[in-house]
Amino acid sequence: MTTPAEPAVNTVAWFEIASDDPEGVQRFYGDLFGWRFRTDENSAAMGMDYRLISYAGDDEVQGGVFATRGDIPGHAVFTVLVRDVVETCRQVEALGGKVLSEVVGNDGGPDFAYLHDTSGNLFGVFAPAAS
Repeated sequence: MTTPAEPAVNTVAWFEIASDDPEGVQRFYGDLFGWRFRTDENSAAMGMDYRLISYAGDDEVQGGVFATRGDIPGHAVFTVLVRDVVETCRQVEALGGKVLSEVVGNDGGPDFAYLHDTSGNLFGVFAPAAS
């Protein structure tokens, strides 16, 4: 097995499925595509139900399932790796998009933001946590 390449900046590097029925979503995608799921221990320690997704035959984590607990609508979203979340949010607004939520300096993980493009489509951006 080859070592996976690190995602390049400004490319889709993660996806997330948000649902108030994470068990059902896990069953659906597991049965449909053979995806495998495991609890994200860091999120669990913070009281979140977040499950990491690996594709069939591959241990590399590719995405996640976020349990919304009914607090936000379910959705599936792609997330782009960027160098600087704050600067990207500024650019989104300058180009006519909208910043929905921004988390910078999160001790539990990477900086990230949820955004809308000019057509109202949801997407995310993230920058890896400093190591």
